[in-house]
Amino acid sequence: MSAQDLMADAARRPVDAAEAALEGISSTVLNTMPEKTHNSIAWLVWHAARQQDVQVAQLCGSEQVWTAEGWNNSFDLDRSSADFGFGDTPEDVAKVRVSDPGLLLGYLRAVCCGTATYVRGLSQEDLDEVIDESWDPPVTRGMRIVSTVIDAAEHVGQAAYVRGLVDEDWSGKY
Repeated sequence: MSAQDLMADAARRPVDAAEAALEGISSTVLNTMPEKTHNSIAWLVWHAARQQDVQVAQLCGSEQVWTAEGWNNSFDLDRSSADFGFGDTPEDVAKVRVSDPGLLLGYLRAVCCGTATYVRGLSQEDLDEVIDESWDPPVTRGMRIVSTVIDAAEHVGQAAYVRGLVDEDWSGKY
């Protein structure tokens, strides 16, 4: 199995985890912020997709899935296309309200599939290309892709954890 195949497989994994975490979820649970200061499930899944979308679009020089496929209109959030929630306050998090978990899953799926397709088209040289020398060690294209995939997986995992906190009837399917 090539590095590209492994990375493409990893890029799709957050969708599987999100499907399990969001199955049968109510709108109330989806938008609940534990202790009124922590990230809601809706925000966590939205952010998982947004951060990957923004960063992968920059890597491949294409338009974000967010705007190219009209997800920005479907979500109806008052945010710029560069905003993916980094540094959000509890007040910002509370503004990300979603009634349909299918919307979150659809966007996450579109982003993760786009990332997988992009990765499959890269050569080893493309993966090794240094794209950011401001870090030590310098960041390669492959490293940046891996970090966006890990970030998505971590946030979806956090969403499942939050579901366990706020939904006493949920036991998860892992």
